Amino acid sequence: MATTPKTFSYELELDGTGKMTVGDAPAVEVPEAWMPDHLLLAAVLRCSIASLAFHAKRAGHSVAASGSAKGTVARRSSDGRFAFESIDLAIDVELTPPTTEPDDLFAKAERDCFVGASLTIKPAYEWHVS
Repeated sequence: MATTPKTFSYELELDGTGKMTVGDAPAVEVPEAWMPDHLLLAAVLRCSIASLAFHAKRAGHSVAASGSAKGTVARRSSDGRFAFESIDLAIDVELTPPTTEPDDLFAKAERDCFVGASLTIKPAYEWHVS
């Protein structure tokens, strides 16, 4: 029996004033200072934390996490187009119950963050456990 590959679909709407909506959820107004570049960094950071929470839950842990992301955009030598050349994430994590061996969870979180996996560059992760 053939299995159907798992797929996920996402939709959002952006109106003329810059408000974004997802389904019936309240609209989100992104301040003008937030560039699409910031939203991409936020997406990678949030996806990484969500991926960690998923794997931690499967291993019997709950997660409290926060972090920061920074990226550098430069002209690529291969085609002359501007693109992210680096994305650095620093994530502070508290696992309950604590573990002395979180590296396996972090590796799975990095591997399974599909936003990061969708990029042509690999984000650099710095995990801090408290």
